[in-house]
Amino acid sequence: MVSFVNALLYGVGGIVMAGMALLVAFQEKLVYVPVLPGLTKSYSITPSRLRLIYEDVWLRSSDGVRLHAWFIKLFPDCRGPTILFFQENAGNIAHRLEMVRIMLQRLHCNVFMLSYRGYGESDGYPSQHGITRDAQAALEHLSQRTDIDTTRIVVFGRSLGGAVGAVLTKNNPDKVAALILENTFTSILDMAGVLLPFLKWFIGGSGSKGPRILNFLVRSPWSTIDVVGEIKQPILFLSGLQDEMVPPSHMQMLYAKAAARNKHCKFVEFPTGMHMDTWLAGGDQYWRSIQEFLAEHVRKKKESETSGNDNDSEGR
Repeated sequence: MVSFVNALLYGVGGIVMAGMALLVAFQEKLVYVPVLPGLTKSYSITPSRLRLIYEDVWLRSSDGVRLHAWFIKLFPDCRGPTILFFQENAGNIAHRLEMVRIMLQRLHCNVFMLSYRGYGESDGYPSQHGITRDAQAALEHLSQRTDIDTTRIVVFGRSLGGAVGAVLTKNNPDKVAALILENTFTSILDMAGVLLPFLKWFIGGSGSKGPRILNFLVRSPWSTIDVVGEIKQPILFLSGLQDEMVPPSHMQMLYAKAAARNKHCKFVEFPTGMHMDTWLAGGDQYWRSIQEFLAEHVRKKKESETSGNDNDSEGR
């Protein structure tokens, strides 16, 4: 009996040690995948291939890292909303161009696509602290432009990009008009147990039942569930119910946390949407949901001013 207990303890200890080794050695490679298997770090195409009007933008993050981005317009003097787009964890911004092309046409907007540090032509190595700085640099750039309506900057994040966008939106209530989250996780701590099931007993977010003794090893926790409840701007949640990477329950929990404090939250689900193709599987409903959200919460500056003037006149 004693030998069995000892063997069990050794077994558990071995699992814990193995989990620690995996986390220490490979966690950045699991969270951040700048290069897809079989491809190179460089862009496979540029917006010009899709006949899009764009400019290459070079930025400096606050810690000095040189970043690359594309600023794409529907047409040269487009004054519609500007979407600050944050991509998923794998590949680079070139792999999202087809979706962005349709976004421009359907939403009549501008799109700013940032390459996180270590991705595409940006320098450095990805980390939560670093990418948070990168996102802020992108927003600061947009806020200083004179060729867009800076009161209509909307953050759009998918998966990892949703975690990035949520932090940026919370930190900039006066610069971000609204937030759109698509297939985003509650936290990397919770995702560890999804990707590596044996770790769920040792790593987890605030709702985890396990001891969470290995949480301290996670360098990029991206705890969106703790951030989203502090966001004051309107939030649109887009959830693909066939998501094979992030359990749809994560989006439901994010919505519940945000809606408890924010009355301007909307949740839309797409029955056939998977992790990467919800925008495609959702069809017209997907784009119509975003159009209606923007029309309600990200109105033109002149409309807001006119409405305010009318109210003042009525008050007199």
